[in-house]
Amino acid sequence: MTRETDPAPPRATRREWIGLATLSLACMLYSMDLTVLNLALPELARTLRPTASQLLWIVDIYGFMVAGFLIIMGSLGDRFGRRRVLLIGAAAFGLASAFAAFAETAETLIVARALLGIAGATIGPSTLSLISSMFRDPGERTFAISLWIMSFSVGAIIGPVAGGVLIEAFWWGAVFLACVPIMLALLVLGPLLLPEYRDPLARPIDARSALLSLAAVLAVISGVKRISAYGADAWAVAAIAAGLALGAVFFRRQRRLANPFVDMALFARPVFAVSIATNALAVFFLFGAFVLTAQYLQLVAGLTPLEAGLWSLPGALAFAAVSPFTAALVRRFSAHRVMAGGLAGSGAGFAMLAVSTTLPEVVLANTVIALGITPVATLTTGFIVGSAPVAKAGVASALSETAAELGGALGIALLGSLMTFVYVAAMADAATPGLAPEAAAAARATLAGAVDAAAGRVDADALALLATARSSFLDALTAVGALGAATLGLLAVQARRTLKHAALAEHG
Repeated sequence: MTRETDPAPPRATRREWIGLATLSLACMLYSMDLTVLNLALPELARTLRPTASQLLWIVDIYGFMVAGFLIIMGSLGDRFGRRRVLLIGAAAFGLASAFAAFAETAETLIVARALLGIAGATIGPSTLSLISSMFRDPGERTFAISLWIMSFSVGAIIGPVAGGVLIEAFWWGAVFLACVPIMLALLVLGPLLLPEYRDPLARPIDARSALLSLAAVLAVISGVKRISAYGADAWAVAAIAAGLALGAVFFRRQRRLANPFVDMALFARPVFAVSIATNALAVFFLFGAFVLTAQYLQLVAGLTPLEAGLWSLPGALAFAAVSPFTAALVRRFSAHRVMAGGLAGSGAGFAMLAVSTTLPEVVLANTVIALGITPVATLTTGFIVGSAPVAKAGVASALSETAAELGGALGIALLGSLMTFVYVAAMADAATPGLAPEAAAAARATLAGAVDAAAGRVDADALALLATARSSFLDALTAVGALGAATLGLLAVQARRTLKHAALAEHG
């Protein structure tokens, strides 16, 4: 008997669609919290007077805690109820936001941001796994997931803008208070609109596995973040090595447990495994491209931060605007073709980036990359939760988001390191007349160092140094573009083959 004889899955009702709007609003606020603090940092620094290390922790601790607790929260949702975990997380998020808003010391704010990250880790897995329960029709589920992804994009786009408005009108703490009314609304509407689901066969959570997963992810993320900031020093390498070792212990333990924290059978499903890998690699190149483009806008094109932000909007808006159309594309062309086309299109964007030398060309390439990745993000997320058993949707959702978190962090760190390697090689013989040894070394190490060394000078030597440095940066951008084009092109072929075979198997 083939799947064609199975009864059609139930269609969503108005209640599910209103529930989706509620979930999307919560996700938008969660995403805003990743970016809303950026504009508040100068006023916050004047008020709380944090040290440089404390300021770094204020910025980073939220993302660290989110990444570390995703798998734990997904597993808790499967065991104790996804709606229950979401509502507990929403209440904790609101309380931690108020705590952060009225923090009077840097240490207090760091603790508050850590609590926000732990509470925020409940939102992604719970909302995504609830969507998989609420929307059983594959087409409706794809559309719902596309709106869910769009909510994160919209939050990231409006976060800095909303933060600027609130700071101008009130004070830096207002950026945290803005989410409290929305979380209160979620606590009221959630029980009315959202279904509850838990694994009826779930057993008590394995505390050792939970601690291993937390330690492994935190170690890898912290090491990768350090590479982004300081390069691949001994501390970063040791942290990543420790994280990988703990991860190996974690996965070996899952194979031995009768009731594992993460069901390793999920990775034996080709669609699940390929989708996880594709999602991580797509985010790897997307985040890397966005960060490197931001450097180009300010250091090569010479734009102010505000101007650079405005020139970055086309890519971000393209990602958010096109996401809802993924379901329509799948109905017309099939999922494996849309997936392969998105990866190939994004690869074409990287090929454009490799040969771009002007501001419009770089912005266009960045936009094409985002347009290509958009359906890939939606479809891989849908395949991950759709290929997992309903009882494991929470963990599957958490694995999807953890892969994206790690992919994004690695993209920023490793593609940034590749850029630095190519830049340093190209600048090895660059002439630096008139510069102190420290300034000359800085100019050969980074484009920012070269721009600082040439600042305020209009002599021929300074202009020549700046031209050489910017040319070297473009050489590095070419290397990243070529790598992205080749990798995403190969990934398009592999994803199309795997998903096409899976579709044929599903339909007999």
